[in-house]
Amino acid sequence: MNYPSKLIENAVEEIAKLPGIGKKSALRMTLHLLKRDERQTLALAEALINVRTKIQHCKQCFNISDSDFCNICTSPKRDPAILIVVEDTRDVLAIENTAQFRGLYHVLGGVISPLEGIGPSDLKIEALLQRIADKKDTEDEIKEVILGLSPTMEGDTTAFYITKRLKLLGLKITTIARGIPIGGNLEYADEITLGRSIVSRVSYE
Repeated sequence: MNYPSKLIENAVEEIAKLPGIGKKSALRMTLHLLKRDERQTLALAEALINVRTKIQHCKQCFNISDSDFCNICTSPKRDPAILIVVEDTRDVLAIENTAQFRGLYHVLGGVISPLEGIGPSDLKIEALLQRIADKKDTEDEIKEVILGLSPTMEGDTTAFYITKRLKLLGLKITTIARGIPIGGNLEYADEITLGRSIVSRVSYE
């Protein structure tokens, strides 16, 4: 692809590094930015710089935050007795969008994946155990840990490892339900999902 300017080419190359964006889309975005008011483009650039340089991770749950502790951990409306363990911030956003969970979170920062060289020590598992221990016998004691990990081999491996560690603490350990999605057809469900749906069946109300 020929570019009218080296500056344009550099911008296209950088934008095209973003997931799901090819060079043609990156070129359209770059030319669009040129047409916009200069203040708008500079505001976008400043916002991106701030995201990269000023975003922190909550010191308690490790979710993305603007300060030392995120607005979920500091909210008096959350139930500190229930903690859900998730892989990353995207899972926090997905769960929050349901408006069904009022407990707190613990973000692992990934899942155990030997093929990618990620072990338990690379995740926030020890921090989870320490967090539970620190809250013991306080008004914020954690009584239930929900494993909110994806039903993949890596997610199940991570859940199994965490469960082994948590059982020593005498906590209630649960996992998010797995089964047939709303609007789904049984004939299109895979055997594992259908089997889990039957095993985890609930009372009809």
